[in-house]
Amino acid sequence: MPQQKDIVKIAIQMPGAYPQLIQLDQKKPLSAVIKEVCDGWNLPGPENYALQYADGVQTYITESNRLDIKNGCILRLTKAPGRCAEDLFKGIQSLDPGVRCDSLKELASVSTDVTFAQEFISRDGHLLLVKIVEDSNESNVIMTHTLTGFMELMDHGIVSWENLSSVFIKKIASFVNAKPTDASIQQVSLDILESMVLSSHSLFLQVKQEVTMERLIAHLQVTNQQIQTKAMALLMALLQTAGDSDRQEMFAFLNKKNLRQYIYKNIIHSSGSVQDEMAHYLYVLQSVTLNHLEPRMRTPLDCYSQEQRDILHNLRQAAFETESENSLSHERRRSLCAKEFKKLGFSNNSNPGQDLVRTPPGLLALDTMFYFASRYPDAYSRFVLENSSREDKHECPFARSSIQLTLILCEILRIGEPPSETGSDYHPIFFSQDRLMEELFCVCIQLLNKTWKEMRATQEDFDKVMQVVREQITRTLSSKPTSLELFKNKVNALNYSEILKLRQTERLHQEETLAPPVLELKERLKPELLELIRQQRLNRLCQGTMFRKISSRRRQDKLWYCRLSPNHKMLHYGDVEEDMDNPPIETLQEKIPVADIKGLLTGKDCPHMKENKGKQNKEVLDLAFSITYDVEEYSLNFIAPSRTDFCLWTDGLSVLLGREMSSESMRSELEILLSMEIKLRLLDLENVPIPDSAPVVPKPPSNYNFCYDFSQTEQ
Repeated sequence: MPQQKDIVKIAIQMPGAYPQLIQLDQKKPLSAVIKEVCDGWNLPGPENYALQYADGVQTYITESNRLDIKNGCILRLTKAPGRCAEDLFKGIQSLDPGVRCDSLKELASVSTDVTFAQEFISRDGHLLLVKIVEDSNESNVIMTHTLTGFMELMDHGIVSWENLSSVFIKKIASFVNAKPTDASIQQVSLDILESMVLSSHSLFLQVKQEVTMERLIAHLQVTNQQIQTKAMALLMALLQTAGDSDRQEMFAFLNKKNLRQYIYKNIIHSSGSVQDEMAHYLYVLQSVTLNHLEPRMRTPLDCYSQEQRDILHNLRQAAFETESENSLSHERRRSLCAKEFKKLGFSNNSNPGQDLVRTPPGLLALDTMFYFASRYPDAYSRFVLENSSREDKHECPFARSSIQLTLILCEILRIGEPPSETGSDYHPIFFSQDRLMEELFCVCIQLLNKTWKEMRATQEDFDKVMQVVREQITRTLSSKPTSLELFKNKVNALNYSEILKLRQTERLHQEETLAPPVLELKERLKPELLELIRQQRLNRLCQGTMFRKISSRRRQDKLWYCRLSPNHKMLHYGDVEEDMDNPPIETLQEKIPVADIKGLLTGKDCPHMKENKGKQNKEVLDLAFSITYDVEEYSLNFIAPSRTDFCLWTDGLSVLLGREMSSESMRSELEILLSMEIKLRLLDLENVPIPDSAPVVPKPPSNYNFCYDFSQTEQ
């Protein structure tokens, strides 16, 4: 008695007969099941029949796939694959063209089934198709069915492509090369050649010899989208299979024919939308083309290469107009070079080549810098001189930024990654712009300088700026700009304040999608975390900060220090010497009781900003704050060293005055703390032992030779 799980309830159809509803016993041999079905319809010779799915892909049922049959499936009783293969094998050799045509048409349909394909190939049916192609005496319709059936049979991998004769390959290539050939024949011929190229290098060489690149480009110019797609598929197969020298030769030819510009104009721009299959091949072309930059990206700078050293010095000389260096002594010239390389933004200014040893981006960073300097010399000089002349710690280092930006662009464009088999994310801008990597760099390095100023960044903010620039680039490219000019306009419009707005919008959207219990937990956590931030601000005020006094002549001179007393009741301040990092509170002669502080002013409302109205730039205004005391008749005026210090002090003073903190740093820190705390609270810690005390901190290593110091200074 079969178990219930071995029984499948199915329906079996046959043309001209009522369906049979049976309970299929999966333990019973398939031949016995077919015999019972044939007996139900009084059909002799059950060995000549087989079961097949009636819907969808009409696959033959075999002992190996019968377990895929589910309850409610509809099957069909049909000719056994061996009998079908024999009938078609005979029909293809018929003298009647109509019978041959019908047999080949049916063959093209049933060859998708591997069981049938095995039966047909075992009778050397594929060789029969090869002979029909080589003789080439049939009509276009019969030839189309022949090629389609052949392609379906070969797709199963039962027969090797390398067994094909050179006569057959030449004949298939002739269908592709011929101008007045039927479109259906060309389409399947392109398909066959693609499979040949991908199967072995020897077939790649034969196909490359037989099919001209001129004809492939001509196929891209037709209106038939299927022909375009298949031609692009063959072109990508040739490029991917080629060795380095062959690939360079093909790239040179395609560039000469302006292939990318043609694709942009006639496939991307004219159609408006691209089919998924074509999108994949455009992605592959983009990937294969950009990957020719990989060797430069993987190669570190060779400090002994005179050519590479000359490029470095050309960068320096293009930025700074110096006196004739030949007249200088060796030491004087070396000192001058080191100073100028430092101004140029190299970390190791005595040996700038060391900055380019890291791979990636390797030599590609040197290439992009040199391209920018030579292609846009005015923009290059403006960038370097503007930042090298600053003395307020807000200079943007050109070389360091360029190296990191080149790495970011390599990651965004996926240079060095092999194309994915399913990828379709291509950039239309790639097809409309020559030297995309270099031109994108030229736009983005100027964007980086602009963003640096918008963020009022210092060297400590370098990573933060690079994260924003990466986001600006990725967001802009995701909008699929079709030209470099459009990319430039969009990415420059996406300034730092816009990025903050987008982040806030996305954060709010995420909060809206959170479950109510999570939102409730977030609100309950806020007071505790805000108190943590308040304590941190007060502790920071107790540590104190060094401030500079700025005279009316805008000349930085004296230093003074201000700090909060440990009991939070007094603000102590006084003049200090430059070499005094953290003066004791007793040395600060002046003090203001916190209870006497009446107000906190910022920006243009500060008394010292009103006195110099019209003379202060926006950067100083954004760092200025004052406290008023003794019935607002007196004020203590500050200009913070950085935006971070401004936020810490204004938040801390607000806490002392019993007001809410309002700085952007507070909002950012609160969001980070909330996110971390919620993730910790939502962790599944059931049956996870949590220790009562923190683990012991391990001893420091015996040396730090494994660590690379990126903050190298002039030696």
